[in-house]
Amino acid sequence: MIRSVISTAARRSIAARSSYMLRAQFSTSKHARAPGSLYSLSEEETMMRDMVTQFARTTVQPKVLSMDEQEQMDPAIIRGLFDAGLMGIETPSDFGGAEASFTSAILAIEELARIDPSVSVLCDVHNTLVNTVFRTYASRELQEEYLPKLATDKLGCFCLSEAGAGSDAFALQTRARRDGDEYVLDGAKMWITNSAEADVFLVFATVDPALGYKGITCFVVDRSMGVKVAKKERKLGIRASSTCQVEFDSVRVPASNVVGEVGRGYKIAIEILNEGRVGIAAQMVGLAQGAFDCAMPYLFQRKQFGSRIGDFQAMQHQYAQIAVDIEAARLLTYNAARLKEEQKPFAKQAAMAKLYASQVAERASSRAVEWMGGLGFTRELPLEKFYRDCKIGAIYEGTSNIQLQTIAKFLTKEYQD
Repeated sequence: MIRSVISTAARRSIAARSSYMLRAQFSTSKHARAPGSLYSLSEEETMMRDMVTQFARTTVQPKVLSMDEQEQMDPAIIRGLFDAGLMGIETPSDFGGAEASFTSAILAIEELARIDPSVSVLCDVHNTLVNTVFRTYASRELQEEYLPKLATDKLGCFCLSEAGAGSDAFALQTRARRDGDEYVLDGAKMWITNSAEADVFLVFATVDPALGYKGITCFVVDRSMGVKVAKKERKLGIRASSTCQVEFDSVRVPASNVVGEVGRGYKIAIEILNEGRVGIAAQMVGLAQGAFDCAMPYLFQRKQFGSRIGDFQAMQHQYAQIAVDIEAARLLTYNAARLKEEQKPFAKQAAMAKLYASQVAERASSRAVEWMGGLGFTRELPLEKFYRDCKIGAIYEGTSNIQLQTIAKFLTKEYQD
């Protein structure tokens, strides 16, 4: 009995000391900012989202149908993106940019995609790939020369893929031969987003095929140096976004236009595509939300058998599930963006976000077409365009199978030991 009392008293004493220590820790940190939800945006991020929403509705929306039919981006839209400050979102103010967060860029991409995924991907590639390569890897001289242009009036593109180098990106054959203070580029790139309108090309080429991926180098190439934008692809979706073959025939590039170090282009490509995948996830989330927003009001206007079709339980289950899917995809995307901002590993989360968001975009846009019946199948509404646009999400910046493989590699590393 005595032992029991002593034991109980000892346990209470330990518990009391532990509670005191926790209270002391909480007391010293109570004024620190507690972690918020993934919807906790800064004032700057909220302003960015609201501004882009307004821009998309007033400037982009009236031109969506005509741009899709003509398969061409309206130059006024590109000019409008620059004028709105949306082409240098993370670029430092010293270089004419908005100096905003990565999440701000993700919000902009998402809001644009709710209206037109073609405009969204133009903004996405320019910001998350092109601008980020310059900010992160380029010399100070290249930053001073190009970042102000990219923030104000020069569109950029990212030239990695080739006919024989898609998912196996490092099988590229474009050559870069040193000749004095210059490199001479020969080869061709395929599926290059923004290439029809771009003035600045980030080109990945090998300085020596024998070195394998260690020979890959990134170059800044101006259109005026002799870049030839060749065949423009006629696509299923995102038709206003240009996708072209780009050719280099003895194009001479100053050696000072090497980004980072010679032979380190593979590292740039790997790291930058993780950011790009978060951008594509945001595009797909915006697309899914746009299709959902378009279809939902109709469900409470259309009546069949004396009831609104949105009141039938079978329909309720369908749109409830799509709402859950969109919410989950958005949270995966925002989480990957925040991890990137916190400089924490985010490659697995980026792959998960892109994979799932592309799947949700397909489900949401397909369901939205079905919910509106024959009307959804016509070109009177944007639903059939959302349905066509969504498919690219499972293909570019890493196919869905590549995302699954990436996720599996991380899981194997985590659990095999």
